Amino acid sequence: MANEEQNDAKKDAAPDAETAPLAKQEDDESARPEGAAEAKNEAVVTEVVAVEVVATAPAAKADEPPPLVRAAYEHPLAIRVTHWVNAVSLFVLIGSGLRIFRAFPSFGPKIPEKVLIDIPKSLTLGGWLGGALQWHFTFMWFFAASGIFYLAYQVVSGHYRTMLFTPRDIPGVWPMARHYFFFGPKPLATGQYNPLQKLAYTSSIGFGILSLLTGIVLYKPAQFSWLAFLFGGFHLTRVWHFAAMCGFLAFIPGHLIMVLLHGWSNFFSMLSGWKRDPEYQE
Repeated sequence: MANEEQNDAKKDAAPDAETAPLAKQEDDESARPEGAAEAKNEAVVTEVVAVEVVATAPAAKADEPPPLVRAAYEHPLAIRVTHWVNAVSLFVLIGSGLRIFRAFPSFGPKIPEKVLIDIPKSLTLGGWLGGALQWHFTFMWFFAASGIFYLAYQVVSGHYRTMLFTPRDIPGVWPMARHYFFFGPKPLATGQYNPLQKLAYTSSIGFGILSLLTGIVLYKPAQFSWLAFLFGGFHLTRVWHFAAMCGFLAFIPGHLIMVLLHGWSNFFSMLSGWKRDPEYQE
C-alpha cells in the first residue's frame, strides 16, 4: 500500500514538472518591458513585409508592358533592291563615261573643238577607250532594267506619291535648304520626304530618263536617228548625255549629305525597310 501511494504521488508531481518551464517562460515574458515586446513584433512584421516585396517584385515586372518603339516601313523590297543596283551601276557608268569623254573631250563643230574639261585618269574607269566602252555597255543594261522596274513599281504600287515633287512642295524647298546648308531652323516634318528631298529624287528620275534616251542614240545612232533629231542632232545628244551625268554628280553629294544629317536610322532603313522613330506622324 505504501508503494502504491508513492507512485500516485509521483504521477501527480510529473505534470507540474512539465508545465514548470512554460510557466517560467510566461513569467519571463510578462516581466519584460512593453517596449522590448513591441520591438520584437515590429522586427517580425518588417521581415515578413520584406520577404513579400522580394517575392512579388518579379511578378510586378512581368505585368509591366514593354516600352513601345515607333517604326515605319518606308522602303519596300523592290525599292531597296533597285536603289542599290542603280547605285553600283551609276558608279561604273560615271567612271567609264568620263574615260570615254577623255578620248574626245569636246562636243563637235558647233562648240570649239578643244579640251573642254581635262578629266584626271584617276577618276575614270576602264584604263583605255575600249575597256571603258565595255564597262559602259555592260552596266547600262543593269541601269536600264533596274530603272524601268523601279518606275513601274512606283506607278503600280502608288509609292510614288510619297516622293514625287509637286507645285505645292515649292514653298518648302528654301526652308529645308536653309536648314541643311545654312544651319537654319528645322521645319516640321509632315511626311516621309521633305520638299527638298522630293525635288532631289524627282530630279534624279529625270536625269535617269534623259541619260537612257540619249544613251540609246549614242549606242545605235543609225537605228534611232529619229530620236537624235528630237534632241537636236547627234552632237547635241552628246551634250544632253553629258548634262545628265553632271546632274547625277550634283545629286549624289547632296543625297549623301542628307543621309548623314538624318543619321544611322535613315541609312539602315534602306537595308531593312524599317525606320525607327520617324520624325513625322503617320
